[in-house]
Amino acid sequence: MATIDDMDMAVRKARSGEGDCLLLWILVWSELAAFGALLVAFLVTTVVDAGGASLLRSHLHPGLAALNTVLLVSSGWQAALAVRGGAGAVRRPLMLAALFGLAFAAVKIAEYTVEIRSGIGGAGTLAELYFLVTGFHLLHVVFGTGILLLVAWRPSRANVVMIATLWHVIDLVWLVMFPIVYLT
Repeated sequence: MATIDDMDMAVRKARSGEGDCLLLWILVWSELAAFGALLVAFLVTTVVDAGGASLLRSHLHPGLAALNTVLLVSSGWQAALAVRGGAGAVRRPLMLAALFGLAFAAVKIAEYTVEIRSGIGGAGTLAELYFLVTGFHLLHVVFGTGILLLVAWRPSRANVVMIATLWHVIDLVWLVMFPIVYLT
């Protein structure tokens, strides 16, 4: 939960120009819109094809998805620590955030392997949407992990704030996607 100190820090950054990055916010909102459209398509298709939705869900592994949720939230926590940390306390949390991101990717790839072997493709359009939505997210995690490592190698305050912001968007997308795809 945001504290008064966090809000004061955000106001100070906005006034100093440090928090002013229009392109970052355009990217954030465009990512949210893209994932929002994909998730709406997934939801509509589950309503239209209830039988396919039931078949798809019989092949999914909510336990692995829950583990991935813990991994991404832990990664986001580390990214937040990097933002709050001083000059010397940035690399370690960024590296840990990247490590959690790689662990997410490994679990997701293992999940895909099990799902493909179990015949998830029989779910038709919903299976395609499932792989499109979760695969697009996985690509964001892998790319973001690379950027986390790059920023950890050569940190600057602005870059730490930018990658942490984008990383939190990736977390947010997963936190919305998880119940829609795995729990409904």
